[in-house]
Amino acid sequence: MTSVLTAPAIMTGIGLFFGAVLAIAQRFLKVDEDPRIETTNEMLPGTNCGACGQPGCLPFAEKLVAGEVDPGQCTVSTVDAIENIAEFLEVDAGHAEKLVARLKCSGGQLQAHQIAEYRGFEGCRAAAVVSGGGKGCSWGCLGLGDCERACTFDAIHMNANGLPQVDTEKCRACPDCVAACPRDLFELVPLSQHLFVQCNIPLAGAAATQLCSVACDACGKCVADAAPGLIHMENNLPVIDYSAGGPARPEAVFRCATRSIVWLDKEQFQDQESRRAGTA
Repeated sequence: MTSVLTAPAIMTGIGLFFGAVLAIAQRFLKVDEDPRIETTNEMLPGTNCGACGQPGCLPFAEKLVAGEVDPGQCTVSTVDAIENIAEFLEVDAGHAEKLVARLKCSGGQLQAHQIAEYRGFEGCRAAAVVSGGGKGCSWGCLGLGDCERACTFDAIHMNANGLPQVDTEKCRACPDCVAACPRDLFELVPLSQHLFVQCNIPLAGAAATQLCSVACDACGKCVADAAPGLIHMENNLPVIDYSAGGPARPEAVFRCATRSIVWLDKEQFQDQESRRAGTA
């Protein structure tokens, strides 16, 4: 009988002991959080997209309050919201260069060689796993719209040529489309960088252009026509290095017969849309 009563008493004593330890720890080890963090977090968009470089809005709010980042680094917030945060924290709003999503492929339905008609689950990832879709190119856009469905900001729509058209005004440079593409074709680049390579085929010459009429044939003319060091060839594709070379100029793309490297002032594929309208 005594042992039956002793066990609950011991357990109760242990519980009371650890409860007291926790209460004392909370009293003396408590770290007071700056109340501005919660307010700042509420002023952020709450998308937790990671475009600012932080894993979510709350960690970004913590760094804002600590003075480690500028409000302008949140590319998702509106200009008014950024100014309100800066005013609340009594800091400069700062400025982050606008980034936009660009697609490293321009081989739509009119350009890429079709070898089959894909019939299956409607999605790029499913097509990539099952058969690679209907295009002969194993490196290009599958055109089934995973990126369009993933975009939180309604910035991506599939155009008439089966390519994702990115609205640069709506794009907030969140990495959703980057993560959604099974062929890693999306890249977040500064809007001010006008030179862009719209091909991902690591082949040269006819081996590339037989798969897609707008494929890079690795001729190297863009390298020769660009400022020294700006462009170099790697895996049969031009690589643009703004940090290593001279200023970028449109002349670098003039002799590209396939338009695999282009000079972009705003959206991609506008020339394709205008050509379709002209032939309609």
